[in-house]
Amino acid sequence: MFGRSLLLTVLAAGLLGSGTAAASPATLPVPYELPDTVALELENPGGSAPGSNDPNCRPTPDKPNPVVLVHNTSGNRQVAWQTFSPLLANAGYCVFAPTFGAFPGPWPVSALGGMAPLEPSTHQLSAFVDEVLAHTGAEKVDIVGHSQGTLVAARWIGDGGAGKVDRLVSLAPLWDGATIVTSDGVMRDFEYATCPACADMLPGSQFLEDLAATGRFVESVEYTNILTAHDDVVEPYTSGLGEDPNVTDVVLQDVCSSAKTTHLEMLADRLTTELVLSTLDETVPAPTGCVD
Repeated sequence: MFGRSLLLTVLAAGLLGSGTAAASPATLPVPYELPDTVALELENPGGSAPGSNDPNCRPTPDKPNPVVLVHNTSGNRQVAWQTFSPLLANAGYCVFAPTFGAFPGPWPVSALGGMAPLEPSTHQLSAFVDEVLAHTGAEKVDIVGHSQGTLVAARWIGDGGAGKVDRLVSLAPLWDGATIVTSDGVMRDFEYATCPACADMLPGSQFLEDLAATGRFVESVEYTNILTAHDDVVEPYTSGLGEDPNVTDVVLQDVCSSAKTTHLEMLADRLTTELVLSTLDETVPAPTGCVD
């Protein structure tokens, strides 16, 4: 799907989102609300979130690792990262994000990522990271994933990618899987047929068994799981907890008891963003309470 030279192809094809030209720190607006995804794609078909996929960005000594953002089910490189991409770019990071797991076809089919089976998506992420490293000259990346993106990233890391990653920060992960339901409380066979990725995330799926067999958490990588007790997709939210010594679990409500953040809202939540910034950079103090 990504072709011979994914990152350079993306850049050369003019698929960067508005605001992705080289910018000095603290110049990009950071919205803290979820976007209208349909309107966003119509305005910028196949684009990237502001601050991401900048061909001119090179890591600096204080931010040596590019940050790769790995989206959720039905997300893509543009709609999922309207908050995190400019936030991280403003903080001095080189930010890159692919769209993976889309069914073959032109836009708008290509804009609906995270729908195809997860195993091929791990290979697509691997190719993308290789392009990022080659393009930037960096030795390793840090990864921020959301929901499905946490599984795709963890599987790739455990299956040979560990030497290219320092940290995996997982937002609303689901290591034990989750039962996907519709508004009427049931996911039918034909609906799974249109979303093979959803079937791969069911408890006991072959993908999850393979992930557990290779190791959800590799010793050389630092893992941080950020969860919300009000997750309305990953139920129970405790599916995202880890147990290994190199894993840190953070539940939003343990930091701010009044936090009502849901699954998708983590993508535009101030407390979540502050936790991610402090995880990626140990010189940034972690929040100890609610964030306005």
